[in-house]
Amino acid sequence: MSDQPAYQVLARKYRPATFADLIGQEAMVRTLRNAFEADRIAQAFIMTGIRGTGKTTTARIISKGMNCVGPDGTGGPTTDPCGTCEHCVAISEGRHVDVMEMDAASRTGVGDIREIIDSVHYRAASARYKIYIIDEVHMLSTSAFNALLKTLEEPPAHVKFIFATTEIRKVPVTVLSRCQRFDLRRIEPEVMVAHLRKIATAENAEIADDALALITRAAEGSVRDAMSLLDQAISHGAGETTAIQVRAMLGLADRGRVLDLFDMIMRGDAAAALTELAQQYSDGADPLAVLRDLSEITHWVSVIQITPEAAEDPTVSPDERARGQSMAAGLPMRSLTRMWQMLLKSLEEVSAAPNAMMAAEMAIIRLTHVADLPAPDDLIRKLQKDPPAGQAPATRAPNPQGGGPRGPMNSVTNVVSGSGAQAAPAAAPTPGLERYNQFSQVVELVRQHRDVKLLVEIESYLRLANYAPGRIEFEPTPEAPADLAARLSSRLQGWTGQRWAISVVNAGGGKTIAEDRDAEAAALEAQAKAHPMMAAVFDLFPTAKILEIRTPEALAAQALADALPEVPDEWDPFEEE
Repeated sequence: MSDQPAYQVLARKYRPATFADLIGQEAMVRTLRNAFEADRIAQAFIMTGIRGTGKTTTARIISKGMNCVGPDGTGGPTTDPCGTCEHCVAISEGRHVDVMEMDAASRTGVGDIREIIDSVHYRAASARYKIYIIDEVHMLSTSAFNALLKTLEEPPAHVKFIFATTEIRKVPVTVLSRCQRFDLRRIEPEVMVAHLRKIATAENAEIADDALALITRAAEGSVRDAMSLLDQAISHGAGETTAIQVRAMLGLADRGRVLDLFDMIMRGDAAAALTELAQQYSDGADPLAVLRDLSEITHWVSVIQITPEAAEDPTVSPDERARGQSMAAGLPMRSLTRMWQMLLKSLEEVSAAPNAMMAAEMAIIRLTHVADLPAPDDLIRKLQKDPPAGQAPATRAPNPQGGGPRGPMNSVTNVVSGSGAQAAPAAAPTPGLERYNQFSQVVELVRQHRDVKLLVEIESYLRLANYAPGRIEFEPTPEAPADLAARLSSRLQGWTGQRWAISVVNAGGGKTIAEDRDAEAAALEAQAKAHPMMAAVFDLFPTAKILEIRTPEALAAQALADALPEVPDEWDPFEEE
């Protein structure tokens, strides 16, 4: 058998053994150093942060520091554990009898916590402190947290608790209030690149700077992820590892080619964008990764537009930086935010689609067709400035009612009906029916009583010939039910307490209310289409349709209906009715 030691992955081989080895956590290290020097060591700590930032590692370093006795066996608690005494060695190897590690992800119940509660009363076997490290503490059940509270608040002097979690919001506030909290930060890109370079040099591995930048970007601030990717990249390179090899390993497309694809999309060149996507796919790029890269570039360019110094990212090459700055200067923010929203939706679709490439292609087609569309206000300004040939420039139409000019679309007005639906009374009102001077008030009465069938029949089948309060003459349409007059007379008498004379005539009726409504809508649409600005829009977009027309009167009525009722000055909210 070979005497060579088993291979250790880089994440374990270069795991920090002291606070000096921790990178990117200077604030936490400074606080702990001060606490140890002043002999103000908390009874419980909680470490929080994303994966791979050193939470469990920090817990072990604190454990060593609390129990270190130095090479000569006479040392006290320190933030610089010697690493050679029996306690430091045993804790590093995970076999110290007084330092117990528990994974709350697999031991979540109250029974597991009771084991700890029962054992805290016994003094440490050999070390200065008995330390309990609970990883992913947020996974504990509610009953387990409750069982731990009393012990956590008043632990024996020889007991310390150290918790680690990635989900600090899931930890009860009653637990948080009993712990000294440390938030471990994501590692900054420049710090991570320098750390990876140091390890690569120690491993005698040749790896390009842009390859390290790719690994740093993929790790997203996690040291453990970065170390694992570096380990894989060194093996993948089998010599000098290049950015191309790292891209292939990560399933990424070339950053420059993704920038090319982004540029094609923003130009609206669908054919070129689909061709580029297909080429990247044939070269091994994952369609989902390509869309993620597009969303990352969209975000990056947007941020550069707001804060130009964001372009100085150490993980970005000078060429990419120059292209990003150029895009930020030439693209409107509205287009960038619209692309961001569509990419988020596209990422969901591609993730769930049975064929990721097909879904990605459809996403690219959508993006290219929307990217070059002008915004509504830009289109209006363009049409006002440069109307199509044969169209007069859009101007404000005079207000026929007086009171100054109207806006471009406010010249669309209601069409007055030519039917007898609003005919004036033919005779003096019947006593008691003065409030029904117009037929429209009778229709509103039917609507208020929610007789939907009768209301529909009146609007669709009744051609009003003559009207007076208490008397209605109408010409029925061919589809009108035979008993419409009798039912209308009966309902009105019941609702008003007065007798109504309803008679049917063979001719002389006007349009039905439904016909009036359709004619009015058609006239409004015709007026809208005849407007110079709308005509210009239809010239640019022949397949466009008018979905809704709102007149100023309708908008005012809607605003009035939506408004809150006024409250009288003397209103008392506590006054009983």
